[in-house]
Amino acid sequence: MTNFLKKLRLAIALLLLAAGCSKQPVETMEPQADPTFVGSQRCASCHQKEHELWRGSHHDLAMQVASDATVLGDFSDVEFEYFDTTTSLFKRDGAFIVQTENAAGEQQEFEITHTFGVEPLQQYLVEFPDGRKQSLPFTWDARSKEDGGQRWYHLYADEYVGPGDPLHWTGQYFTWNTACAECHSTNLQPGYDIDSDTFKTTFDEISVGCEACHGPSSRHLQQAESERFDDDYGLLVNLDDRGPSVWLMNVETGIAERSEPNLRKQQPESCGRCHSRRGALSEKYEYGKPLTDTHMVSLLEENLYHADGRILDEVYVYGSFVQSKMYASGVTCTDCHNPHSGELHAGSNPNDTCAQCHLPTKFATAEHSKVDIGNCVDCHMPSTTYMGVDDRRDHSFRIPGAGTAASHYGSVIAAGRSVRANDQLITAIANQEYPAIARATQLSLISPPAGRSEMEAINRGFEDPDPLVRIGALRALASIPVEIRGVSGSHLLKDPVRSVRIEAAVAFIEQRDLLPLEDARAFPGAIGEYRESLLVMASNPDAAVRLGELESRLGNTGAAAEFYSHALKLDAEFAPAHHAFGLFLVRTQDHARALTHIRTAAELEPSNSRYAYVYGIAANSVGRSDDAIKILDDAWARFPGDFEIGYALATVLRDNGRIDTATTVASTLKSRFPDSPTADALLKSLSTSN
Repeated sequence: MTNFLKKLRLAIALLLLAAGCSKQPVETMEPQADPTFVGSQRCASCHQKEHELWRGSHHDLAMQVASDATVLGDFSDVEFEYFDTTTSLFKRDGAFIVQTENAAGEQQEFEITHTFGVEPLQQYLVEFPDGRKQSLPFTWDARSKEDGGQRWYHLYADEYVGPGDPLHWTGQYFTWNTACAECHSTNLQPGYDIDSDTFKTTFDEISVGCEACHGPSSRHLQQAESERFDDDYGLLVNLDDRGPSVWLMNVETGIAERSEPNLRKQQPESCGRCHSRRGALSEKYEYGKPLTDTHMVSLLEENLYHADGRILDEVYVYGSFVQSKMYASGVTCTDCHNPHSGELHAGSNPNDTCAQCHLPTKFATAEHSKVDIGNCVDCHMPSTTYMGVDDRRDHSFRIPGAGTAASHYGSVIAAGRSVRANDQLITAIANQEYPAIARATQLSLISPPAGRSEMEAINRGFEDPDPLVRIGALRALASIPVEIRGVSGSHLLKDPVRSVRIEAAVAFIEQRDLLPLEDARAFPGAIGEYRESLLVMASNPDAAVRLGELESRLGNTGAAAEFYSHALKLDAEFAPAHHAFGLFLVRTQDHARALTHIRTAAELEPSNSRYAYVYGIAANSVGRSDDAIKILDDAWARFPGDFEIGYALATVLRDNGRIDTATTVASTLKSRFPDSPTADALLKSLSTSN
């Protein structure tokens, strides 16, 4: 050990001593059992200041047992009208009761067991016999009357959401056990049993306690009691991103800079567990791991982010923050936020927080803002309102209007979302100044057919140091036909990051028998991790469908059929389940049942052009050509821009001897897609048929 490290550890030990934690660190400790959770109260004995800051914070009050002290809403025999339904909220024998519409559309009384959140809104949970806790859509606006609060409101006030709708409060999207619980309690274990479709969910602390961030602390407690610490102080995660560096103001630029480069970014990775749009990869969270090793992080997807990366849906900060120059410069979560109270370090005025690193004499001026000087965040962190009253600020800290510039990565993402823009995407992907999440998104938007330049860009993505970019490259590869892409990238089955291994497993299922030896040996483990990630969410019909597709692609037809059936049991009107099950039944030669499910999918989602196309093809394949022509003709009228539907209609008409009508359709197809050689060939074949 160098003298510098020895001095540094001694300094840290003295700081811990002042906090009441330690007297003397040691360099080696006896191996100990895996640490367990001890509860926030045990932490308070040494960390009184931090505990007091945490008390009353949003983390502390994330979830509470319903009582007179915790329930903020008005339960004094009030009624709430929602379209043609009435909900009553009252107390009986000390319990909080809601009488409202149940899953069958009938009025029923339910007891509220827990509160959920505290400000600016508070939700309420009802427990069901199968272990599910469901969140009511009737929400208490906890803001002051002056701000429009102190009232009940419905989360879907502008549209009626009734029984049978997935967004009804009794449905899957309002199930606390899977939709909310991981981030509102400490050491939560969902405990879902797929056979009985029930939950036995447990947690070590009802809300977000000390160990939700610092990890199970029994070893830390033991070492504190023995006054002997190991190098990590008995903790599984080191959240000290700053280390020995400090922020020094550059008076020329007016912006502070780190005295040493920030090589650690554990805080965003740990906070991102809950402050990101992501899916868990395992029931057991591993403290100290990168976020991409414990969760599958969403890229800048069209339904989640604007093309320029600004927040659109509820994406919870991480995805926007990692786009920012702040993040690239080494700013971490606790540079702005007190980690225990959650409040800004500098107080309620956000300008004071910005002034820590941005000289007010340079930036708090009319010359800088070009408008009346207000809050910095109103320009650089615009807010979007979610859940009716919850304003959340974008954390990409961008210059207003920057996303509209031709040089911004957003312009290329916008193009890739709307048309085939491979040339633009390939150029942008190579720009290392773009944030990794943007380059990963651009890679994922590469569309077939793929030539040499596309494959070169994808192969470069496989070697990128950022796991998100490697994931984007694998998603691009998955869109290319198996027979022409080879096994390039299969080494990512051995990637050190779990989400990359999982993405690689999905990409190479059909080629598993062609993999190089070492990659083939890694495939079973990677596919097992993928299966585990889906089983975590097996109470969700979408995850059940993907489990069915996985087992079907692996040739496990019995398991596949069970998962498809499970998905339909969870939601009998889930169109993707009917569609996927129908295609599975086609492959197993059960054509009659297959057509029933494919038709149901098309009827449940008439706006889905793919479902309509497959329905027409399936009807034709079982000899119902007249029905197929009607289905495809109707779909062609509704989706005039869908090449596959028009082509299928023309070929079915041709095969049934209706050459003139087929030629008319093919001519229309050619006019809509003038550069298509396939349309040319079709017209030519029809002209020779006359």
